[in-house]
Amino acid sequence: MINQAPIVRYTASVCEIFFSEFWKKTFSAESLSTDALVKDSGQADLFVLAARQTPVEELPDETLLFLLGSRYCETDRLSGTAWQLFGKSPTGWGRVQAICDHVHRHITFGYEHARFTKTAWEVFQERTGVCRDYAHLAIAFCRCMNIPARYCTGYLGDIGVPPPYGPMDFAAWFEAYLDGHWYTFDARNNTPRIGRVLIARGRDAADVAISSSFGPTTLNSFKVRTDEVSEG
Repeated sequence: MINQAPIVRYTASVCEIFFSEFWKKTFSAESLSTDALVKDSGQADLFVLAARQTPVEELPDETLLFLLGSRYCETDRLSGTAWQLFGKSPTGWGRVQAICDHVHRHITFGYEHARFTKTAWEVFQERTGVCRDYAHLAIAFCRCMNIPARYCTGYLGDIGVPPPYGPMDFAAWFEAYLDGHWYTFDARNNTPRIGRVLIARGRDAADVAISSSFGPTTLNSFKVRTDEVSEG
């Protein structure tokens, strides 16, 4: 028997999550799954080179939280490095892109390098990681440069990307606040992509974990599938 749960939108002071609300009682299950059809514009991520950096004194109150250090983004340890690397770069969009370019070159991707305790500072020192590590380091650098930045987790298929395709997985990217808008940036892929499916936003991965358990659990395996569906 398959139990179904409603889709619920949850907004807290630090994060926004779209999720399926499962049972609010103790239960056991051999597997959990979800399936959805998402309508997308088919357009790649916006590229707005003219977007300016908003002075701190002009930032909306709700963005200020995303200037501060957080569990995985230690602005205090990375501030000096950030200003050495990006202090002379163009402000606004150009500065965020310079951060993405640096992080993209600095880190070597590999699932064998993943660990759930890994912070932006450790990523910078070790120079290895997975998509969430790219996002954490880029977010920390943006915040050090007075640019609000927030963590995003979701699905990202291979639409518009030539083969060969790697194994499908959950994805992480970030949004930076420039010129009155939140814009998508992706230091891991470092190119505009099509078909992002957002699950949640927060300060970092601690706010929007792929799953949160309230008691002992064991993850044996997981599978992610994100495919393009033709209309009609």
